[in-house]
Amino acid sequence: MRDFSFFLLFCFLVSTLALDNGVGLTPPMGWNSWNKFACNIDETLIKQTADALISTGLAAKGYQYINLDDCWQISRDSNNKIQEDKNKFPSGIKALADYMHQKGLKFGLYSDAGFYTCQKRPGSLGFEDNDAQSYAAWEVDYLKLDNCYNDGSSPRLRYPKMTAALNKTGRQIFFSMCEWGVESPASWASDVGNSWRTTGDISDNWSSFVGILDQQVGLEKYAGPGHWNDPDMLEVGNGGMTINEYKSHFALWSLLKAPLLIGCDLVNISKDTLDLLGNEEIIRVNQDKLGVQGSRVSQNGDLEVWAGPVENGEVAAVLFNRGSTQNTISIDFTVAGFKGTTAHIRDLIEKKDLGTFQNKFDAVVDSHSVVMVRLSAENNAFLE
Repeated sequence: MRDFSFFLLFCFLVSTLALDNGVGLTPPMGWNSWNKFACNIDETLIKQTADALISTGLAAKGYQYINLDDCWQISRDSNNKIQEDKNKFPSGIKALADYMHQKGLKFGLYSDAGFYTCQKRPGSLGFEDNDAQSYAAWEVDYLKLDNCYNDGSSPRLRYPKMTAALNKTGRQIFFSMCEWGVESPASWASDVGNSWRTTGDISDNWSSFVGILDQQVGLEKYAGPGHWNDPDMLEVGNGGMTINEYKSHFALWSLLKAPLLIGCDLVNISKDTLDLLGNEEIIRVNQDKLGVQGSRVSQNGDLEVWAGPVENGEVAAVLFNRGSTQNTISIDFTVAGFKGTTAHIRDLIEKKDLGTFQNKFDAVVDSHSVVMVRLSAENNAFLE
């Protein structure tokens, strides 16, 4: 039987090195503007999105951040203070943050550890203290720091400058390092950021999704409360993949303890997308207090099992079919890390109990799709 005690001890020891700013004890959940809207953002859109996050019920399920990506900023004033684009945000960033807070949400911004952002807006390199003070004064709760147009120096030198600047403000701000994985940040950034991008940008297609997924193998030992691997934001609902592929994307990102940042149009969200993103049983795996990132535990050609321990001695697992045809995938309880020969199985996507099984469980899985289950010693599954 696989013994996870050493692995859990390692995760605990790594967590003691985490950035001590009191946030990100579970992966952040919310919405980011980039994947759907890119630079086409303004005050009205962001407010409408915040309202939709609440009216759809997603906010009540844990999605709390409304994050502006690139293109909100336009220049610096004579004191080098960052200035918002008043054509797009006439009320100002502070007023927008106030709008979020009044609704019980949190608010995030974007900048860059370079001279310019990726869309050639003013970056924060050399202005870390100035910008951190502005963000704190505006009551920002989350900062994503990109890696474009930098000076060629190591991210290990540039990103800690913003860490120190944010800490000096005294405000708790989740720090998301968008370093693109260029210097393996998982191995060194646990006391620099609350999360770090492990790869380049995701695109809304199957090839991009599985390519990024493969690059997460072996990184699970670096994640834990306060410091998370970030395989990039969710593309669920943007139209480039099938609903089965989006189920795979959401289930695996949840098991990986990835930040769950919605990237679609919430105002016009479809029922299928809303049902998937709002699935509390999958969200519960992502937000599990143990904070142990799942890993790939078996692979047989296109058929894979990803699994990880969760609270109460239970195991969450994703049976993933990369292939072009429907197939049967088997999960061996011992290989998955379940401590027992008898397990109650609950299907988290369909939200139904499947019964009690001995030693292993088999499921028929559609092409490019998943079955996500929770293994427990008894029927104590989470119910809506």
